[in-house]
Amino acid sequence: MSTQNAYPLADIGRNNPIFSQIRSTVETAFYANNMTSIPDVATAYKLAAKGPGTVKTDLPIYRPTDMGLPADATMLVENTGKVVGRTAQARRILGDAGVDEADMAGRLREAIYRSQTESFIKTDVVVGLDEDFIVRAHLAIQSNYANNLLSYMLNFQPITQHYQDMFDQSVAYPEGDIYIYADPTYHDPDYPDGLAIFDPKHNVAAILGMPYFGELKKSTLTLAWSIAHRHGYVACHGGLKAFHFKDKSDQVFAMFGLSGSGKSTLTHAKHGYKYDITVLHDDAFVINRQNGSSVALEPSYFDKTNDYPMSSTEPKYFMTIQNVGVTLDDQGRKVLVTEDLRNGNGRTIKSRYASTNRVDKENAPINAIFWIMKDDSLPPVIKVDDPVLAATFGATLATKRSSAENLIGDVDRNALVIEPFANPFRVYPLSEDYHDFKALFEERHLDCYLLNTGSFGTHKIPKEITLGALEAIVNNTTEWESFAGLDHMQNLKLADFPVDYNDQAYRDLVATRLNIRSNFIDHYQHTHNDRLPDETTKALLKLQQELTK
Repeated sequence: MSTQNAYPLADIGRNNPIFSQIRSTVETAFYANNMTSIPDVATAYKLAAKGPGTVKTDLPIYRPTDMGLPADATMLVENTGKVVGRTAQARRILGDAGVDEADMAGRLREAIYRSQTESFIKTDVVVGLDEDFIVRAHLAIQSNYANNLLSYMLNFQPITQHYQDMFDQSVAYPEGDIYIYADPTYHDPDYPDGLAIFDPKHNVAAILGMPYFGELKKSTLTLAWSIAHRHGYVACHGGLKAFHFKDKSDQVFAMFGLSGSGKSTLTHAKHGYKYDITVLHDDAFVINRQNGSSVALEPSYFDKTNDYPMSSTEPKYFMTIQNVGVTLDDQGRKVLVTEDLRNGNGRTIKSRYASTNRVDKENAPINAIFWIMKDDSLPPVIKVDDPVLAATFGATLATKRSSAENLIGDVDRNALVIEPFANPFRVYPLSEDYHDFKALFEERHLDCYLLNTGSFGTHKIPKEITLGALEAIVNNTTEWESFAGLDHMQNLKLADFPVDYNDQAYRDLVATRLNIRSNFIDHYQHTHNDRLPDETTKALLKLQQELTK
């Protein structure tokens, strides 16, 4: 499927559901005289390299011309100020309670009007890398932020002839292209921490007062996921890998977890090259509900730099880098200081060549979903064999906040929080995601696993344990035992992580954590027009009763 941005005159107006007040306001700004179109990555690079805050390092970009960059391109660094993460509190989504379209449209008109004497740059990309799902997106941003525009073009897919042909061959759906208007310099007086206006039904957003690149990436994915959801796909903020075999069916695993949960590590792990593995992506993809195939939304990776010192091999694949230090090496070259020494959440746009086994579409149908938790009441791996319970655990995915988020106010970053399906970027009702995932478990007979990548009690769970569990599942060499006698839940037996099911204090702890999930659903039911099915609460309450009786 593909989107559209040109219409017969008879189709332009109020009767066309593609148009809206916010969409018209944003799209009009793209055609103003203060907009300069950036046609390709090479032009964007040259502009970004001259930026006043840019540090042009002496580190060459790997295979630059393959990505449209100049042959002599080196890695570019640009840093923001105090805020180095996403500001979720800035989001205002049309359709949510208390968000008035006329009010948001007025604020947006004022922002665009105040900035009309400023120079802006714009570009076009596609989101989705296969004819099955490929939508066009347009970004306009204040010209002093050319590094963000370059990162946008490198993170998503610039429109080359190959991708234009793919787009043209795709079936056009009644959806307008995505439009993102960004002015990091404009601050609405009522929103000092930034304002992100979303009109998801009309595929448009405005990002005001926030220079962090992640806002542009996630706003675009937010709208692309919404389009996918409306047209027969499951929207996924996670990673997907496939194990391919000659003598049995492929094993396709999807890992869902917030930034810092380990989903990228698990997705990219090569398992000692014992298997024929392909990687679709580690952050953004969609699953076709009819046939179970999957399509990646991005060619590149927006990765943390914390785990990659300059002595490691991974920086070889960096292209643009945000919020890291720079120093001189013993050869006098400007190089990176990573490991989050300067600040938390150092980031890079890392090229697709970081994965030697990348694919843009996985034709083999998905057959297992892993909800990645950080809940110290859970052992490393639990299997859930009931579709309602499997989808409920996804809807109440428990984890901890990461440094990728800019938290405003007195918020405990270490507190256990619920983030349904590990996707804080959803702009449609949660119940719809619940039904989508439940259908995968029920109709496509997917397996479901809970992975705890934090600690079990006081015992830290090393990644080797989790990777070993994945291999055991692939090899069908797992040994399961009933998890505390609970229906539809089995614990993977691991010698280093025994579970004392007879310890009532432990059973009470698990019940307490399940109650956090129940309370989340109850709060959701009372604060949203949308409602999760009663079966979710009943499933959790039944487990709590079994633990405490």
